[in-house]
Amino acid sequence: MRTLVTGGVRSGKSAHAESLLVDAPEVAYIAPGPRYDDADWADRIAEHRSRRPASWTTIEDTDLPRALAGVSGAALVDCLGTWLTARFDDLELWERRDWQQPFGEALDAAVAAAERHLGDLVLVTNEVGLGVVPEHRSGRVFRDALGWTNQRFAAICDDVTLVISGRTLTL
Repeated sequence: MRTLVTGGVRSGKSAHAESLLVDAPEVAYIAPGPRYDDADWADRIAEHRSRRPASWTTIEDTDLPRALAGVSGAALVDCLGTWLTARFDDLELWERRDWQQPFGEALDAAVAAAERHLGDLVLVTNEVGLGVVPEHRSGRVFRDALGWTNQRFAAICDDVTLVISGRTLTL
């Protein structure tokens, strides 16, 4: 079973995603985002870790296909938005006007890895595009790339859940 959990920042999507796998005997928690040397970021990571069962394995790897290939059982990817940020950083795409092709290749590889994964897979992502048009180009590029990413992963998932204010809606 593949499930995409989407919603706004601090909507409760990660906690909901974790609840979907709480009964799995083994879970690999894949954190594919960039590492920041930032106290607020460290606090967010600590909060997430404190909720997870001690038996879960954490994999911090921005190469999502590689991370998924190393997991045979259930996996939770949190989140696709931070993975996208890491890919854009690694590929130096933020200022490129031709970001679609190199990012599209990275996205194709990640989606294919998710399709190959045999265990249960829960993917967390941020929902974008419900508000104002970002003032800066990088914000617009992020919005467009994440919208594209969300559509691609949703297409291969059995379920898509929207989380708003801690409440869920199955789409």
